[in-house]
Amino acid sequence: MSDHHVFHPTLLREYDIRGVVGDTLFEADARAIGRTFGTRIIENGGTSVATGRDGRHSSPAMEQALAEGLASTGLTVHRIGGCATPELYFAVHHLSTSAGVMVTGSHNPPDYNGFKMMLGTSPFFGVDIQGLGALAATGNCAAGSGTMVDDNIAAAYVSRLIQGNRIKRSLSVVWDCGNGAAGPSVEALCRILPGTHRILFAEVDGDFPNHHPDPTVPENLETLIETVTETGADLGIAFDGDGDRIGVVDDKGRILWGDQFVAVLAEDVLAEQPGATVIADVKASQVLFDRIAELGGTPLMWRTGHSLIKTKMAETGAPLAGEMSGHIFFKDRYYGFDDALYAAVRLIELLSARDESLSTVRDRLPQVMNTPELRFSCSEERKFPAIDEVKALLGARTGLEVSQVDGVRVQTTDGWWLLRASNTQDALVARCESATEAGLARLKTELATILHEIGLEPPAF
Repeated sequence: MSDHHVFHPTLLREYDIRGVVGDTLFEADARAIGRTFGTRIIENGGTSVATGRDGRHSSPAMEQALAEGLASTGLTVHRIGGCATPELYFAVHHLSTSAGVMVTGSHNPPDYNGFKMMLGTSPFFGVDIQGLGALAATGNCAAGSGTMVDDNIAAAYVSRLIQGNRIKRSLSVVWDCGNGAAGPSVEALCRILPGTHRILFAEVDGDFPNHHPDPTVPENLETLIETVTETGADLGIAFDGDGDRIGVVDDKGRILWGDQFVAVLAEDVLAEQPGATVIADVKASQVLFDRIAELGGTPLMWRTGHSLIKTKMAETGAPLAGEMSGHIFFKDRYYGFDDALYAAVRLIELLSARDESLSTVRDRLPQVMNTPELRFSCSEERKFPAIDEVKALLGARTGLEVSQVDGVRVQTTDGWWLLRASNTQDALVARCESATEAGLARLKTELATILHEIGLEPPAF
């Protein structure tokens, strides 16, 4: 079947496909993604695919076009309807389909949408996504008469979330769904979880009228923090727009960042699997890597990006991994994909087995000083060469411990600083961490100096 299609150059990203509806992303693109990805599934020996969609206004039409494109290649398309991204990942396992595609704009503004894909039970990303563009341009896609089937797996998914749980006592939990796709599953989950549950903004609404669904931004957690402190809850949980990233607030209303959350979760996982590898991305605190080692685990620093982390987990057999962004991955008693609802259940389980609060568990971690993740503009053409120039400068210096797993992370006696290129934006990302204020100031100066040396203006620290 010859049907040439050219995607907007910004659409095909490193980890997924994402664009602005009516500007860089159209239904014709969704149909072409269906045709090209369907062809790849068939070339891989597959016969079926699951599709799901988030709560954005454009998602029903995008998913329809996607499903039509997939069916045009001869595949059986199992459509599970509106859901969180991890429910679509679960569908691939539960329905034993050959692949899966989720229509979602994740935590982007309301006018965005996109696609996250699995081939088999592995993420489909990087050069594979770029390959869809090349295939679309040729138009040489598979042709067949596929069928579409509507499947409702919502109850099976929620049941799997609590399967084998070891919750010992009832807790009081506040949940903030942010009007994202996780709302209905959270409501169903709370009906069967022990404890007292208060759910905020569960109604799926693509306008996100209460706050933007990105739990890494403190302002988006203000209502959750207020509700936790006012009601005396044991903890608060927040989700991003498609339910694959989590935000956590302790009983004192303090945010647990992704690396702190993984440090807490690692306690139980490593108690059961001594020596196991636990993976975190290059932006995570040194406190986390030290804590994993202290618990008898093997810390592994890896590149930022949910697809890259999942691939490394499969390669190493790691039972747990996490990113600063709130993607948490459990292979321990689960599938190894990022599921914020499952991570929430595991946190409740962990706390229910302890006679202490989440704030007490958190306060056992060493307190360090760090900058937030600092993103600053740098063009697509400049950002990767800039990192190479920094590597060259550092290579000429002695007495530094430098990791190049993802950009450069430089360890000094003061702590560490990081500089990496964003895979999703025209930006560089920086972060510094030290045990002392003076050390943090020196690290910021070092980073600013090296950026000036390559002709770039440092971020406002």
